[in-house]
Amino acid sequence: MKIQEISVFLENKSGRLAQVTRILGTNRINIRALSLADTADFGILRLIVNEPAKALAVLREAGLTVRATEVIAVEVTDQPGGLAGVLQELEAKGINIEYMYAFVGKAEEKAIVIFRVEEIERAVELLTGSRVHLLPESKVYQI
Repeated sequence: MKIQEISVFLENKSGRLAQVTRILGTNRINIRALSLADTADFGILRLIVNEPAKALAVLREAGLTVRATEVIAVEVTDQPGGLAGVLQELEAKGINIEYMYAFVGKAEEKAIVIFRVEEIERAVELLTGSRVHLLPESKVYQI
């Protein structure tokens, strides 16, 4: 139930983000979700793509600093309180969230939230069979 997220470390200069998306597009890698956090000097681009191993390889070949991180994807009802319910469940199970970002999937009335959590193996174990619906790689990469 874990998925691979690609993190790309970028100088905070014009054209860096375009470079990454151009490399992925040229290699027919589709971006499913992304998050960009920056400081004055650099940024971290976090990506969920349909082919993470291939993305790692082509971005490294281009000389970019990249790494793969395990995250979980949770399906959330896209209505007021949907995310609150998931967060309450994580809190009740003692799962600490390092960061998160979300996107709307193709399914009606559903959003997908990507969570980076401490102790991911424990989190998956605790959440399996709970009210929280973890999505497998195969489903997330094809959204």
